Formats: sequence, C-alpha cells, structure tokens
Amino acid sequence: MAQRSSGRREWSSLALGAYSVVLLAIVMLPIVLVVVVSFSEGSFIRFPVESWSLRWYVRAIEYGPFMHSLWISVQLAVAATAAGCLIGVPAALALARSRSGFATAVAAFLLAPISIPAIVLGFTLLYYLSALGIGVSFLGLWVAHTVVAVPYVARTVIAVYRSVPENLEEAASILGASRWATLRYVTLPVIRPGIFAGSMFAALISFDNLSLSYFFGSTSATTLPVVMLSYMENQFDPAIAAISAIQMAIAVAVLLVLERLYGLDTLVAAK
Repeated sequence: MAQRSSGRREWSSLALGAYSVVLLAIVMLPIVLVVVVSFSEGSFIRFPVESWSLRWYVRAIEYGPFMHSLWISVQLAVAATAAGCLIGVPAALALARSRSGFATAVAAFLLAPISIPAIVLGFTLLYYLSALGIGVSFLGLWVAHTVVAVPYVARTVIAVYRSVPENLEEAASILGASRWATLRYVTLPVIRPGIFAGSMFAALISFDNLSLSYFFGSTSATTLPVVMLSYMENQFDPAIAAISAIQMAIAVAVLLVLERLYGLDTLVAAK
C-alpha cells in the first residue's frame, strides 16, 4: 500500500514537472524567437537565422520615430504611475476599512477601467477629453493611462491594507501620534509592498499599452507600440524584432532593479 502511494506521488511529481516545462515553453518561446530573429542579418524576418549581425539594432537606434516614441513611452509610464499612486493610494486607504455597502460598490467600480474593452474605453475617453479640449495630445495620453493605472494601485493597496491589523494604528494614536505621524510612520511603511506592486504593474501596462495610445497619439506624442504597429504595416524587417528586444530589456531591467531594492516575491505576494 505504501509502495503504491509512493508511486502515485512520483507520477504526480513527474506530471507536474512536465506540465511546468510545457507551460514555460509556451510562455518563453515567442520571446526567445523575437530575440533570436533580432540578431539576423537578413532583410526579412525569417527563422531559422542563417547569419548573425547587430545590423537591425543599429537600424532601430538610428530610426528616429522608434527612439522618440520610446522616450515618450518612458515618460508616460512614469507620469501615469505617479498620478495613479496620488489618486489610488488615498482612495484605497479610505475604502479598505469601510464596511458600508457604498464603499464596497466603489471598490468594485475601481475595476471598471480594466474590465471593459480597451477600445470602448479609449473611444469614450477620446470623446470626453476632446470635449474638454485635451483630446489628441500628451496630456490626453497621460489622463487615459492614469485611468488604467489607478485600479492596479488601488486594488493592491486595498488588499495589503486590509491584511494589516487595525490595532497598529490605534496603538500609535494611543501613544500620542498625530494622524499625519501615524500615516507617515505606521500606515505607509506597512502598505509599501502594495504601493510598489501596484506601481510596477501600472508602469508595465502603460509602457506596453497600444489600444488607448492609438486614440490619443499625435505626431509629437506617440508611444512606441503605436509606432511599431505603423512600422509593421509597411515593412517586415528584423528592426521590429530589435526594438521589441530593447523594449523587453527595459522592462526586465526595471524588474531587476525592483528585485534588488525590494524583492519580487514580496511584490507578487502583495498583488
């Protein structure tokens, strides 16, 4: 009986290992192929690669629209994440401890921007912001990306704040701390994993967003995904793979910095 149970555990472990390998291959294979093709010397995207070169990285760096839109995307991700934190963190603190039905409804409504189709959200925001005179511009892009960033920050902070014992803040108040001191020295430090996690996801979503950016991009303020889509409509050379690899390298660099500063396990656990 014991041998049969041990055999089942071994088969379960093997099946789980095989499943993990297949899942990892499905996730990683497209990324690996893009990186491999970016080092091709050929004039068209083709696999397997016959000869290797950095030619298309030079092309991607020298191609002005790629670098300009990449800089716009970086600025937009930082600005939208900062605005998302300024709006999302206070909203989360106000909603997390409330037991009213209205607070529950508002907390659920915070998911609306990421629950409805992005095309519908972009189309609606375009009409609304155009009526306010800030339609197709960097400001319009910033507002649209902030609308999507707020749910990521607010929901992660709500989840973390609800797991914090209420008596921590009560103890600070009993010991004479003002509301501001309690917020600064007790509340913000304990919800910091939620703020970092929400900021990380908000920045990555903004950096890679195409659907919203497509509505608000202009000649002077267009994000990298929109420029990449336009480029692929007319050309199919490995430069698009090279700029994709550069974009992924930036995202990985951000994750490595966060891992170094805080630890991704902590951030993912907060999510």
